[in-house]
Amino acid sequence: METKKNPNARLENYSKLFLQLGLVLALTIVYFSLEHKVYDRSIDNLISTIGEEEIIEDIPITERIEIEKPPTPPPSAPEVIEVVEDVAEIEETMMKSTEIDQNDAVETVKIDQVVEVVEEELIVEDVPFAIIEDAPIFPGCKGNKSQIKKCLQEKIMKHVSKNFDTNLSQELGLTAGKKRVIVLFSIDRNGKVT
Repeated sequence: METKKNPNARLENYSKLFLQLGLVLALTIVYFSLEHKVYDRSIDNLISTIGEEEIIEDIPITERIEIEKPPTPPPSAPEVIEVVEDVAEIEETMMKSTEIDQNDAVETVKIDQVVEVVEEELIVEDVPFAIIEDAPIFPGCKGNKSQIKKCLQEKIMKHVSKNFDTNLSQELGLTAGKKRVIVLFSIDRNGKVT
């Protein structure tokens, strides 16, 4: 099959040259536009270009007619404010100063007179696991954090395999292999699984 284009007519060979020519052309246009000087035109120059003829125009004389504004009404008198005496008398209570001087005596209180008030602690039923700073520790697990976490996972796996039917996947007709069991449980404030 013959090529339809002439290999000499390919412009891709000259792309660098075209780019350089475009840059040079753009720079020369910018240079000449910045260097172009414009001179102020004065009225004398314009009259000399029109000619020595004077142009006489008749300008009609206009008079300014002032429109009389209607007189503004005087401002209204302010309202008279009546003072009404209060019938009820208000008793002001004086607050006792809490500041202590050196001359004031300090009262001593016997221990028998002090009553201790126990505040009831607000118990939150469910605490999200993400808020807990320290991971739960299974009884008998010791070591650093990673060892405690590994021990906890092993103990939970033993508990699940002991208390739940591990052959359930075969009874349900699932394929052989490892199956994932998801266990959800809550730990109360005393550390017991509920």
